Amino acid sequence: MGSPLAHLINKAQFDAVFAGAVINKTAHFALHYADIGNHLAARKDASAAGLSKQPEAAAAHGLAVGVVVPKRWARRAVTRNTIKRQVYAVSTACAHSLAKGHYVVRLKTEFSRTTFTSATSTALKCAVRAELQTLFLPKP
Repeated sequence: MGSPLAHLINKAQFDAVFAGAVINKTAHFALHYADIGNHLAARKDASAAGLSKQPEAAAAHGLAVGVVVPKRWARRAVTRNTIKRQVYAVSTACAHSLAKGHYVVRLKTEFSRTTFTSATSTALKCAVRAELQTLFLPKP
């Protein structure tokens, strides 16, 4: 699978990616992308303001991923953490097919609690993983 991707960790990094484009959507997720040049410019602005704490690994890899899972759409912390783990696992597996840049996966609607009654059920993990694999596939 290769080495893990760098993670976006502060508000300035996420804001730089949200200023970019939404490159793919599924029923529950949106994938935001910003190329590395735009992100590095935002990083210089952030470091001038004292906000930048990005690991150097992100600059070296050229790929970094962040996840936004609002409490509004995933009420239980265990569900939010499960979704985040799935995002990082799928993005690492798909890293070879991703363009260099920074990505943010945002949960935009909830997974039905009537369908997925357990916060960490295998069914939920499979549904999230399948949707994320579709999200990270390059559009033709």
